[in-house]
Amino acid sequence: MVRKDSPEIEINVHSTPATTSQSHHPHPPDQNKPPEEWFPWLVPTIFVINVALFVLSMYINNCPSHSGSCIGVQSLQRFAFENIHENPLLGPSTSTLLKMGALDANKVIEEGQRWRIFTCMWLHAGVFHIFTNMLSLLSVGIRLEQEFGFARIGLLYVVSGVGGSLLSSLFIRKSISVGASGALFGLLGAMLSELLTNWAIYANKLAALIMLILMIFMNLLVGILPHVDNFAHIGGFVTGFFLGFILLARPQLDWIVPPGYYGHPMKPQYKLYQYILLGLSVIALFAIFTTGFVFLYQKIDGNDYCSWCHYLSCVPTPLWSCDPQCNSIKSGNQLNLTCLNNGKSKLYVLPDGGDADTTQKLCSLLCI
Repeated sequence: MVRKDSPEIEINVHSTPATTSQSHHPHPPDQNKPPEEWFPWLVPTIFVINVALFVLSMYINNCPSHSGSCIGVQSLQRFAFENIHENPLLGPSTSTLLKMGALDANKVIEEGQRWRIFTCMWLHAGVFHIFTNMLSLLSVGIRLEQEFGFARIGLLYVVSGVGGSLLSSLFIRKSISVGASGALFGLLGAMLSELLTNWAIYANKLAALIMLILMIFMNLLVGILPHVDNFAHIGGFVTGFFLGFILLARPQLDWIVPPGYYGHPMKPQYKLYQYILLGLSVIALFAIFTTGFVFLYQKIDGNDYCSWCHYLSCVPTPLWSCDPQCNSIKSGNQLNLTCLNNGKSKLYVLPDGGDADTTQKLCSLLCI
């Protein structure tokens, strides 16, 4: 996106007043310099943390210790991937992800493990998952950190990730969720609000807006596929969108004529509409997080208040089903489940054989 305050355009703007005779008057200081870029260290650090935690999850998983069908055992040894039927993304097992802090709404709501809302955003389900997320993080996050600094982008990243996890825990009750997608969508949402609140300093405004909206739309569209947590995407995007008005607003440039000077130097100051957007965003975020955590503490299922919202995360088609379906065979306290979506099978030993809710939850985990 091209800004009006680039050095080339700035020279052209100031060239006309400079031709006026000003031999007896000093030149005003240049107050329209482009902001200096920050050195991006936080986003690379987040990248390293995510990769390190994925490697740690593979070490803890230790596939050869519990499975004879791991992928890459000879070369990777205990870092070998789970069988493709257990995890098609080439990563650890579901039980390992749960042990390390994956988001499970039942554990968050029923067992009070609300720390999972934060920890899940640092975990990834597999190589393909972490590759796509970290590629997006580096391409979007570094540019934002260079422009706005580590403090604002770090706050934006973490709060957006929590916002995505919060919405996910209110609506996703049949599967676990991991990944930095909520935080990354927060960065995209902030890019959109940053463009709107700093509208005056951009050159090709309409082109920049259309390209950004198309990028956001395509990413959200992927979220309607099964096994993709689009509620984390939406929650992170909305949180980041409002945070962008608060954290990423830039002062606009106004023409003034200071005493003792000829010409028209420019002085940066915030516009009224930027203050209005900031105030509305503070109110909106307060209402969203307050409502979300009240619902969470009250153990309220968001689907009870929105009968169609589940379509935001998965739209059923003749090619796939959104609800996990399993064939189950019970024999005493043993439950054998086979997921019809991916063909995975697993034998569970349950004290009482398992009720319908337990069977559905195990089926959901098996079909991830």
